[in-house]
Formats: sequence, C-alpha cells, structure tokens
Amino acid sequence: MDDLRTALADVLPAARADLERLVEVASISAHPDRAADVRIAAELVAGHARDAGAAEVEVVTAGGQPAVIASWPAPPGAPTVLLYAHLDVQPTGPEDQWSSPPFTPTERDGRLYGRGAADDKAGVLMHLAVLRAYGGTPPVGVVLFVEGEEEIGSPTLTALLAEHRERLRADVIVIADSANAAVDVPAFTTSLRGLVDVLVDVRLLERPVHSGMFGGPVGDALTGLCRLLGTLHDADGEVAVPGLHVGTSDAPEPDLAVFRAEVGLVGSGELIGSGSVPERLWHKPAVSVIGLDAPSTADASNVLLPHARAKVSLRLAPGDDSGSALKALTRHLEDHAPWGAEVTVTAGAAGEPYALRAEGEVYDLARAAFTEAYGNDVVEAGIGGSIPFIAEFARTFPGATVLVTGVGDPASRWHGIDESLDLGMWERACLAEALLLQRLAP
Repeated sequence: MDDLRTALADVLPAARADLERLVEVASISAHPDRAADVRIAAELVAGHARDAGAAEVEVVTAGGQPAVIASWPAPPGAPTVLLYAHLDVQPTGPEDQWSSPPFTPTERDGRLYGRGAADDKAGVLMHLAVLRAYGGTPPVGVVLFVEGEEEIGSPTLTALLAEHRERLRADVIVIADSANAAVDVPAFTTSLRGLVDVLVDVRLLERPVHSGMFGGPVGDALTGLCRLLGTLHDADGEVAVPGLHVGTSDAPEPDLAVFRAEVGLVGSGELIGSGSVPERLWHKPAVSVIGLDAPSTADASNVLLPHARAKVSLRLAPGDDSGSALKALTRHLEDHAPWGAEVTVTAGAAGEPYALRAEGEVYDLARAAFTEAYGNDVVEAGIGGSIPFIAEFARTFPGATVLVTGVGDPASRWHGIDESLDLGMWERACLAEALLLQRLAP
C-alpha cells in the first residue's frame, strides 16, 4: 500500500500538468468549428496512453467525433476493468462572465478553474495517473475508453460498441463522470436521468410585417413560441407533459439554504415543482429551454417575426424510455400550437436513464478502497445528469459490474460559468481508483 501511494504521488505532478494542457484544448463537441480541437484532444490522450505502457492504442470513429481505445492485457486469472471518461466539453457561455479565461487553467484556493477541468478531463487524467503509478503494468487487465461526444448525447456510441465490442469487453466498468457528496465524502451514483432534446420551430407568417400596421389582429412567431414553451410547466413549475414516468425517493432532504447557495438562486427565487428535492433532482422529469433563435434586443426592429425556434431539453426519470418520452414531448408541442401556427419538432440527442444496485463483491471492494482513500465512508446517491454510455454498455455487456464514480463535487459548476476541480479531491480519487485495481487483482 505504501509503495502504491508513493508511486502515485510521484506521477501526480506530471498528470496535473497534462490535465492543464488538455483543458487548454477547446474540445467543444457541439460546435462543428471545434472538430479539430476534439481530434487534438483525442490524439493527446492517445499519446498519454502509449506513454503509460498501453499494448494497443487507437483513435477510432464511427461517423462522429473521435474516441480513444487503449488496452493493457490482463495477467493470468485477473479480471479486466474498463475505465471510462470523456474528453469533450460543453460550450463556455459568455466568456466575459468567467473569473479567468475558460481555456486557461487557473488555480485559486486549491481549485483548478477551466472548462472541462471537472467534467470530464480530470476523469481522463485520473485513469492515466493510476496507470502511470503502476508503471504501465496494472494488476488487472485494463481497457481505457475515452469518448469524444458525450456532451452531445453520444450519437455514434451504439455504432462504436458494435464495431469494437470484443476490444471493449470487461468484467468491471468504472465510469469517472459523476460527483462526490463533498470533497472528502466519496459517492457511488446509483441512478441517472435520461435525456432527449428537440428543436421546435414556430412559423406564423410568410414574411416579416410592420408591427404597427398589422399588430393586433396578427400575431408573431416569437410571442407564439413563448406561449408554446409556457405550456411545458404548470403554474407551480411542475412538468406538464403527459406520459412521462415519475419515480419516488426516500433520500433525506438536503439543507435548503446550502442547496440554494450551491445553485446560486437569487434571493426571491423559489424552487419549482413538487415532492422532495431528491425526487425532483433524481426521479422526476425536468424540462428546460436551453436555446432560442430570435433577434437580439440590439437588433430588434418594429416587425412581427414570421419564424422563431427554441431548443428544449427534457431529462427523464429512471424507468422511462427515451423513445416514448420523445413522442410525448413532440405530441405536447404539436397539440399546443398557438393561434394556428405551424409547429415543427425535430429530434436531437437522446440517452436512456439508468438505475443500478450497488451490491456484490466488486462494490464491497470498491467501498473499502474509496473509504481508505477519502477517510470517510462512501454514500450512495442519484444524480440528475445523464450519461448515455452507461445504459448502452449495460445492454451490451449485461454481466459486467458498473461502478459510477466521479471527480466533481457540489461546487464544481459543471456546464456553468467558472467550472472547477478541487485538486485535493482529485488526488484522493486517483488513490481510490489505484486501490480498487489492487483489490480487484486475484
């Protein structure tokens, strides 16, 4: 154990430097003009895997963004563990709102700030640091799978799995793309929501017309779109789309003052929906408007707009199905077309929800490893986010044990302004994974 801790401590400074270099790459999978950056990030990861002693490394695609598959063969009698993370990131949002440039990794008060620092490039370098600590000869077989399109719903993952099924086959799958309860309290994620998103187009006129000459008897598409989007919730903020699955949870309520502070709710802001906070976060659907195509206020003129479009994101409770949820959302939007407007709904990304039971020998070994590394017992929790990879892999390899861990914490601000990684927690996460591989060895 002491030798392993020493070896890990020796490699962490270089892994930290490599993490910062990876954060500098603007690998935004949602932006076509960043495709070259996603490829650069994949090649960097592939190079690190070769340096970590991988027997085989390949950057692969299935018509989408690149992924990296690297392998370290299993010693005789040892299981094979698949280590997953993703190298693509979300768009930054308004860069002038960041405390430091989003692709300039910056340390402040023990946290590393930058887009992707927590979600999920820290997961990538955690896996690589562990493999380096073992000198490229881990005590179990390892397959490293680093995806390049998780943030857009993993659209070609099914094809990748079909093409590389045997190379990716494993006895244990470790997903490093979730969150801990606190920087010193490790968590195993036992449920995740699914996701579907759509573009909804509203057309009410053939062309723009003067708002003074025709406003009154004639509506405009943007106002119609706003009315349509308003039907997605009732007055209390409950999702009003019929046909979606709703679950329950017996998890305790969080401290609401702490919760409000973590999300940055304004002083007069109210929580929406009904049920406990864990139910609303983990076991009920949630719908959000995440984008709008309309003139900016600076470009606005006195015309009735003929066309407007929005992107709607729907999170699905475990137990739901993305196909049926997409039909329910589409039907709702079409049925609530305002003022006879033409409403067109175009499907986008989709990912299945997932729930698992944290039981069995692998989980027993994992609890021991994580408790030792963090100095606190592991907690089990749901998460409101979506990782389409998990349900896909569980279907492909039904006999594998899936363990969902993470390198984020409640202050990490995934997908938001000033995303960050607690560096002390990252080091504990690296140790936990190294100890887990050691315990999984025969």
